[in-house]
Amino acid sequence: MSADGVTRRPNRVPSLPLSTLAIELGWRGSALDSVIVSGVTGSSHNVLPGDVFFAVPGARFHGADYVTLAASAGAVAIVTDAQGEKSSLATGLPVLVSLDPRKDLGLAAALIYGTKTASLATFGVTGTNGKTTVAYLLDALLRQLGARTGLSSTSERIVAGRAYPSGLTTPEADEIHALLSLMVEADVSHAVLEVSAHALTRQRVSGVRFDVVAFTNFSHDHLDDYATMEDYFLAKADLFDGGRAMRGVVCVDDSWGRRLAQESDIPVVTVASTTSGDAVAANWRVGVTATTVSSTSFVLEAPGGETLTATVPLVGDFSATNAAIAIVMLVENGFPLNEIRQSLGATATIDVFVPGRTEIVSGDTGPTFYVDYGHTPEAFARTLSSLRALTPGRLTMVFGADGDRDVTKRADMGRIAATGADVVVITDFHPRTEDPAVIRSALMRGAAEAGSTAELHEIADQREAVRFALEGAQQGDTILYAGPGHEDYQEVNGTKIPYDAREDVRQALREANWPPREAHE
Repeated sequence: MSADGVTRRPNRVPSLPLSTLAIELGWRGSALDSVIVSGVTGSSHNVLPGDVFFAVPGARFHGADYVTLAASAGAVAIVTDAQGEKSSLATGLPVLVSLDPRKDLGLAAALIYGTKTASLATFGVTGTNGKTTVAYLLDALLRQLGARTGLSSTSERIVAGRAYPSGLTTPEADEIHALLSLMVEADVSHAVLEVSAHALTRQRVSGVRFDVVAFTNFSHDHLDDYATMEDYFLAKADLFDGGRAMRGVVCVDDSWGRRLAQESDIPVVTVASTTSGDAVAANWRVGVTATTVSSTSFVLEAPGGETLTATVPLVGDFSATNAAIAIVMLVENGFPLNEIRQSLGATATIDVFVPGRTEIVSGDTGPTFYVDYGHTPEAFARTLSSLRALTPGRLTMVFGADGDRDVTKRADMGRIAATGADVVVITDFHPRTEDPAVIRSALMRGAAEAGSTAELHEIADQREAVRFALEGAQQGDTILYAGPGHEDYQEVNGTKIPYDAREDVRQALREANWPPREAHE
């Protein structure tokens, strides 16, 4: 479901006999030809008349607990597992039993919305860090090439230039296929989707077969949901299965990427940065040629020696690698490298804006202030290293940690911040149901254990933390506020309290008599 609670559907209302779905997907039960299906959903709150309601098992509840609500909203049939069959039959609706209703939700949606046979080129991007940036880079490059695009990202959903709010990084399967169908109606030719590990584990991209997929990198995250790093890796590697994708692009800067390139079930090409060393074999090589506080220039070398030189308006060496991954994905989809080069124009610039990803919110004078979405140890390390190289003065970092999420990474987050910054300001982020003081304490302990000379400060209130970071800041200093990125809320005990970090920083800059950079139009 989108952030605003609305699942976007195509304007064209589908029409498919329930029996056709049952036969195609091998469901057990009575499916009458006279029952016509016009939609599909796994949420009782999103049922429209004519929908099939999928009562799937969840972590805490079973969808069969909501079949009465679905029936009253106009559902014409229920698909569930053996556990949910009895309570579903009590509704009087046709009940079909599936061995894997979560997977079949996507397969059914693909049939109902016609996305199984749609002539829509699809790209999928996975990895611990950089998924959103690569997705936006792909979208920007495609538009510069003249394509009509669609985008599904952590930040937002975009259909032919029209933006909608985003909730999950990857929507549930019924929303994915409805969104793709909406893109087809809008004459979109190329769709770019972020694909999280959870999306693969929970079958959110079931029924989608990607033309090209990419793996950006892999590092510590989500060990609250996956027992080990191996489990987490295997979840992401599932995107490179032949049933899910046709071709792949893998960054081999880390050992996990090199392993995936060897074990992939589909043909892959590899990308490596020059900093990874000559010992790392790769089809494509990318090297940074120049950096500023707002851009990174690079040269990308193809397997045959052909090169492309470009600039991306993003900070950090990793931005060049992300851009390289996007370019190579396009080449794998059939775009000649020379055509991509020509599309960049005389300035050789990728015209992209990525909300809340090392986004500069400060103006031309005063300290350089970035707001970023990074919330993993590896993301902290990469961003701090890049900003250190661009900072003649002091480097300050403001951050917190997610409540009710992977607690094992908190010490590393604190340690890396204290190692890479001169001043560390630990604040609240999304405490959710946890005691925020406990979260801050874990981060402070990790920072103290670094044994660095960094100043360590604990300021619970985010607004106060931002203003403290600006006290005494001067031209040549850099401040990184990591975590909130594009988000416009703080989650506390199930309530989303309005808080936009970027707007807060802009206001704080004005209060300090420094000019902010106004919001991107």
